[in-house]
Amino acid sequence: MAEALPLSVPVSFATTAINTRIAFLTELARRLHQYGTTAPRLETAIGRSAQRLGLSADVWSSPTAIIVSFADLGQGEDGVAQVTQVMRLPPGDVNLGRLCEADRIADEVIDGRMELREGFHLLRKLAAADTFRDIVGLVASYGLCAAAVVALLLHSAWADLVTAGLIGTIIGLITVASGSRPRLAAASEAISALVATTIAIVVSAYVVPLAVKSVILGSLIVLMPGMALTTAVREISSQHLVSGVARMAGAIATLLKLAFGAVAANQLCEAFGIYPRDYALPPLPAWADVPSLLIGAFSFAILFRAARRDWLVVMGAVILGYLATTWGGRISASLPAAPVGVFVGGLLLGALSNVYARYAKQPGAVVREPGIILLVPGSVSFRSVSYLLDRDTSLGMDTGLLVVTLLVSLVAGLLFGDLLVAPRRSL
Repeated sequence: MAEALPLSVPVSFATTAINTRIAFLTELARRLHQYGTTAPRLETAIGRSAQRLGLSADVWSSPTAIIVSFADLGQGEDGVAQVTQVMRLPPGDVNLGRLCEADRIADEVIDGRMELREGFHLLRKLAAADTFRDIVGLVASYGLCAAAVVALLLHSAWADLVTAGLIGTIIGLITVASGSRPRLAAASEAISALVATTIAIVVSAYVVPLAVKSVILGSLIVLMPGMALTTAVREISSQHLVSGVARMAGAIATLLKLAFGAVAANQLCEAFGIYPRDYALPPLPAWADVPSLLIGAFSFAILFRAARRDWLVVMGAVILGYLATTWGGRISASLPAAPVGVFVGGLLLGALSNVYARYAKQPGAVVREPGIILLVPGSVSFRSVSYLLDRDTSLGMDTGLLVVTLLVSLVAGLLFGDLLVAPRRSL
């Protein structure tokens, strides 16, 4: 949604029933939350949209709830809230295609090109269930992401790549199945980690030797809460403390469930006398990085559920984020390579996402969210918790400090990117 203009309420909105305007804004807030919009951006978007519709809106957003108080601007600045809406919602997932569609509907309604009631019904239609084709693509993207990460970031062998891809696909099936089963959803991360670790150890013991830790990390990469940790720090840094702390707690809970599942699988395999073979196969050749990066970028475009017209943009953002981080680390000289590279990547993507939003008239999230996916420290945080559960306190704390350093570097880069190119749109 575009930046708010000087306040001028069209006559059509001023004469529209207040309940109709509130219903539209409430549904818009629900959709933005559902499709992964952060608290600061959601609150700004709803506040600006309400002004254009002749309302004043005080918005409070958290990962699991939205509270909005509405007042008619016709009452003047001293008017009290006439309606307060409270919505209890599950945490949202990034869905770029539907986020862009919600943004388009809001823009058309606010600009007067669409009736409020029509916009409300179109927003409601966005809640339709995924098609079978979408589900198949989502499951496949889990496997492709796992294989790409093993090849691109962990530089393992062909056997590791294939095994991680197969395990990732199985985890995709578990994740999709948990979407309609609340009891399974609560334990899906622990079950996925248990399954991934067990399969990796069994394959390494009886089929082909594997770099077991790399395979486990790669296959679980989509479930790692690196994006949630980054979003939490971004919200805390912008003084949205309740939302940031709640999101941070959710990310830590996910880490604990993943680490528990991995440790439990290790203990079970040891109890049955199954031990992975400890010699490594030759790593992938250097040329494998290029196809791995392309496949990974394509899989993230599907994973983030971008519209087909935006696939090339999303893939370009993923590739750019990876290259900027890699080259930024190389030019850091005596400075630590990883934090400097992550900062450079965050700076570039933060600025470019605002440029894209300004000129393409679409949410900057189309560039920003996929671009930072390979920068977020999800796998590092998983290692930290795993070390602590294995009672390796020293290594666990060292890795934990690295997580904090990477998070601060990435968030600082995104904030400086917003300073370099000021955002003109809420999303």
